[in-house]
Amino acid sequence: MRVVVVGAGLAGLSAAKELVASGAEVVVLEARDRVGGRMMGGSIAGHPIELGGTWIGEGHERMYALVDELGLQTFPTWNDEGELLIELGRKQRRMASRKGAIPRLNPIALADLAQGLTRFGRLARSINPATPWTHPDAIRLDSQTFETWIQRNVRSGKGRAYFHAVAEALFSADARDISLLHVLAYVAGSGDLETMIAVDQGAQKDRVVGGSVLIPERLAASLDVRLGSPVASVVQDGAGAAVITRAGERFEADRVVVTLPPTLTGRLRYEPLMPPWRDQLTQQVPAGTVAKVFASYPTPFWRGKGLNGQAVSDAGPVKVTFDVSPPGAEIGVLIGFVEGGEARRWQRLDPAERRRQAIDGFVRYFGTEAASPTEYLEQDWSAEEFSRGCYGAHFAPGVLTDYGDILREPVGRIHWAGAEYAVEWAGYMEGAVLSGRDVAREVLAANK
Repeated sequence: MRVVVVGAGLAGLSAAKELVASGAEVVVLEARDRVGGRMMGGSIAGHPIELGGTWIGEGHERMYALVDELGLQTFPTWNDEGELLIELGRKQRRMASRKGAIPRLNPIALADLAQGLTRFGRLARSINPATPWTHPDAIRLDSQTFETWIQRNVRSGKGRAYFHAVAEALFSADARDISLLHVLAYVAGSGDLETMIAVDQGAQKDRVVGGSVLIPERLAASLDVRLGSPVASVVQDGAGAAVITRAGERFEADRVVVTLPPTLTGRLRYEPLMPPWRDQLTQQVPAGTVAKVFASYPTPFWRGKGLNGQAVSDAGPVKVTFDVSPPGAEIGVLIGFVEGGEARRWQRLDPAERRRQAIDGFVRYFGTEAASPTEYLEQDWSAEEFSRGCYGAHFAPGVLTDYGDILREPVGRIHWAGAEYAVEWAGYMEGAVLSGRDVAREVLAANK
């Protein structure tokens, strides 16, 4: 069996590896001049950093197994030796950074947040993440945004700020952009909200020594990967399929696996045309908007102040930060996230103003020592031609109930994979691996 995999991200490489192991002849076509997709390596002050996917953590069993299999190592995110900084209404508080920890709020706001989390958790546990559209209340849940739910169920400004921060951190989108049903299914497939946002016992627990991009690089080493080969069209008929690149190269196949983000799959040409329902789906599943900004310093000076480099704020443009210094902390490196509506505004500024606003945020959180980084770097994922956004896709109201049942369905000889298609840990590296392996089994079964 001949298979062409479109995209050398983690899903595509995982699918290719499984297919090759089962005896298939596989070619992976990658538009970029590198592998990894939304996993991308970089360096600052001579040390590796992750410009794309960064963390693995609690529940990411396949990622930890893959790290071991590829001879890589992990190290813990700097967390325990210092406190998290919470900034609400420009007032700063410190708190322990551990799973389940609640910000120090006044009693009314604290009670309001607690009841909101309880309500949300109960509702999420009622959702089957594989088929959320089958929930008895699916139409009602999918007819409202996450913002609508927040306004109806959380009364305090600080409680609402917490859920707004969650929306931006998980989806790089604002709560008003996302279907409530999608948020619930997303959380249900990843355990619980606290695990998804936590470092301690959470999804941000560990990093890969040398950078997470080493994972796709080592996966690709044993595969036939053609870099610099953006795909233009996919042709299929009763006898087979063919993938044609922009340069005119033609690759014949029995099956094709497309691992591009859903919105980008709609930009390929198909012969015959995609069914209207598939094309309509891809028009309504946008990617999030996020930029990552990095600043390096001679030392991780914030640690001396009793801070762990993590900050969460309701004021932008940088609302979330982490300490991403190298193991052993030869230098200090901060990462800041500009997400959702903040990113849509920030990315239109000139480079000098973007830098000024980002560094001002670091100064606000960690003091004047942050004003003069040795190096500054930014990565805007919505500006990437072959991603057009990160971390993953989000579903607007009505999309899951109208199109969810055909999200993962192959169209003829074309199969779909990627972090967005995963039932568990959708949007994470773990989800990408799971989706890639699932589609490999689907292809093998379909070709019998």
